[in-house]
Amino acid sequence: MDANINRMADYLVALRYADIPAEIVHDCKRRVIDTLGCGVGAFDAEPCRIARRMALRAAAKTGAQVLGTATRTLPELAAFANGVMMRYLDGNDSYPGGGGHASDAISAVLAAADMRGANGRDVITAVTAAYDVFYNLYTAARMRDQGWDHVFYIAVASAAGAAKVLNLDHAQTTNALALAITPNLALEVTRRGHLSMWKGAAGGNASRNGIFAALLAAEGMTGPDNVIEGKHGLWHVVGKFEIAAFPGDGRPFRILQANLKYFLSEYHSLAPIEAAVDLHRQLAGAEIAAVTIHTYAFAYQEIGNEPEKWHPTTRETADHSLPFIIAAVLIDGRFSDEIFSPQRLADPRIHALADRIKVEEDPELSRQFPEKVPSRIEVVTADGRKKIATVEYPRGHFRNPMTDKEVNAKFIDLTTRVLSRRQSNKLLSLLWDLDGQENLDAIFKAARIRRRAENEPA
Repeated sequence: MDANINRMADYLVALRYADIPAEIVHDCKRRVIDTLGCGVGAFDAEPCRIARRMALRAAAKTGAQVLGTATRTLPELAAFANGVMMRYLDGNDSYPGGGGHASDAISAVLAAADMRGANGRDVITAVTAAYDVFYNLYTAARMRDQGWDHVFYIAVASAAGAAKVLNLDHAQTTNALALAITPNLALEVTRRGHLSMWKGAAGGNASRNGIFAALLAAEGMTGPDNVIEGKHGLWHVVGKFEIAAFPGDGRPFRILQANLKYFLSEYHSLAPIEAAVDLHRQLAGAEIAAVTIHTYAFAYQEIGNEPEKWHPTTRETADHSLPFIIAAVLIDGRFSDEIFSPQRLADPRIHALADRIKVEEDPELSRQFPEKVPSRIEVVTADGRKKIATVEYPRGHFRNPMTDKEVNAKFIDLTTRVLSRRQSNKLLSLLWDLDGQENLDAIFKAARIRRRAENEPA
């Protein structure tokens, strides 16, 4: 087995809950709370309904629970359905610049833990490990540059987290990683042009494939010995890289560097959103003649240059559309993901203002990225006045972190879309006590939707 795989497996097998500092345990719980909040809040979205219908075709008494229901299914199907829900609203945390969303691996960890009857301490250990594998692989491989989607990292991190919570030995863990890497190269076309439902489902699919790899390894399935470094291995596809050393001996856990989202929108739109809210106050109702959004190269390429981004027709395209989002915020004076509803997607005021918006890459802002995620918006009013707002670290960035109170408020706002306030508070309390839970039954029970969804058990 190649050195990079061994380095990951060595870390996964050796890590113990007792090795994790209290600060990291606390932050891990914040991530689980935030991700589950996004999942429960997205329960009624059509892609989430589709994913649940797929998962609920199979019942498994010793399987894993589907979020919002009382049904157990095969763990890989639960990871898929729950992962689609957790990802769909685009509100879970992110490593900006092509890293994607390590929290997508949480659905695989929870499914494996639920199937095994593992406790909350095991979940925290596995989630923490999954973030580290995700971060180290992302920063080494940088696969987006070759046209591969970042959900590849999710598949591998999900296999890592599931292998940890399933207590696989070293040989089984190396096979789980190899079985996640070999078949799971995904195309970046998922996030280009007119975006389909798959944009919000790709992460859930990767988590499904990751836990499936771990389950295969647990049964004795082997994977290629040199999946990264061997002939026609990953190096052959993306170029040679070396995965960095993992936490220990003063090296940090990487979960703290994943940026939470204060708003439910593509990460690189968050600083512009805050700038647009500021500008709305400055404008005090003045008519807008022109808007220029200055940003860094990655944001320009990701959400600010394709023609589809000026007049999106789907939620998936709109939440990756910088001109549409900023036009709506300048009109409303605030952000809400209601702007992605069919009614607002057809709002002629948003489209008219979007036509007066330019997005430009600023080389100086590109130089500052990714240490900063800066945005500068300039608005010219109809009477010729110029207003400017700049944001470098949006709320939720690890250098401008959300407070626990803000994490709680976001969770309650999302979960009360489908749960009672009493249920939401109960679920939140259980998640803050994740390290005290002997299994996940109480958490999944508290998250059940108290109504019957179409074609789904209550």
